[in-house]
Amino acid sequence: MTRGPILQEIWDNLPEERKQRIQKRAAQLKEEYLSLQELCKTAGLTQANISKELNMPQSNISQVEKSSDMLLSTLRSHIEAVGGKLNLTVELPNKTSINLTGFGDLLDNQTSQIND
Repeated sequence: MTRGPILQEIWDNLPEERKQRIQKRAAQLKEEYLSLQELCKTAGLTQANISKELNMPQSNISQVEKSSDMLLSTLRSHIEAVGGKLNLTVELPNKTSINLTGFGDLLDNQTSQIND
């Protein structure tokens, strides 16, 4: 890892375990970022297509794709703009996976109440 002399010195002095945790988290964030980008590519869409579909600036779409923390409604809108559907699954230790449902209904109800 080379990021300049001061950062390199800090990196070199970190315990190996900490370096591994940092690299693991960086890889996770990169996967999340690439996942949304790949989703768009798989759907054959660009940020410009999605921004038009969602009626928002392309810069907002870029921010969503780079974000590691977003509202479910934002993620849902983004996924629906590329023709997908958001499903949430909870995985607990030593338990069967649980598919959460009703979030779409809650969001649809909130939207309809706002528009009424």
